[in-house]
Amino acid sequence: MSESTVDVLPELKQIVGALLFAAREPLSIKRMRKAMIETGNGFGGPYEQYAKATDEQIEGALEELQEDFDKSKLGLGVAKVAEAYRLQNDAACGPFVRALLEKNQTMRLSKPALETLAIVAYRQPCLRSEIEEVRGVAVDAVLRRLIDMQLVRVVRRSELPGRPWLFGTTQKFLEHFGINTIDDLPGSSELKRAMPTEDRRQSTETFPEMEAELTADESEADMTEEESVAALDEEIQTEEAMEKED
Repeated sequence: MSESTVDVLPELKQIVGALLFAAREPLSIKRMRKAMIETGNGFGGPYEQYAKATDEQIEGALEELQEDFDKSKLGLGVAKVAEAYRLQNDAACGPFVRALLEKNQTMRLSKPALETLAIVAYRQPCLRSEIEEVRGVAVDAVLRRLIDMQLVRVVRRSELPGRPWLFGTTQKFLEHFGINTIDDLPGSSELKRAMPTEDRRQSTETFPEMEAELTADESEADMTEEESVAALDEEIQTEEAMEKED
């Protein structure tokens, strides 16, 4: 490779910017580094230097890229959501982008859907019965809608009798609301599940697995939206059958 070619090799922030621009979803630093390693190994020569880029260097490149956007007022910025990064338009430019994409009729969550989503977000993993207890109404249809929108997912089964499903939010929920982690939700420390000491003691004595189930690290469910809805329907049908037997 000639010296002139080496002279025009991009800076790390240029590579990071190009990767964010080309990606269809937020990119983690690990994924960016993987692309650089593959490029370095594939092209060799001067490109091998990019394969040695560290997480700290990529983070620094992201910061430089954001500074360039701020100084140049390009209507773009780097946002960290769901433990990954993406390019997004400046909020002030949003109306123009929506007009261009003919999306002025933005999708809005109904009040029942928003209330249900808030309960799931702050109290996850939670049972359907817990959501209904807080809202005071059946939430079957609303849960189906939120699952269809990929904002809520089936996490796993609980250890309670009948092994009902536990629900939680998705990565798309974090991306949609521009949140990096669930802990970034406003007032999360005050609004998370609060169970009286006596109630918690009784529940863990009756179902010793429940405490571990509720505090265990969450892993992504391998269910599609259709499978999640089917699981919800199955649970409802089982409950209705049990009620008829009683």
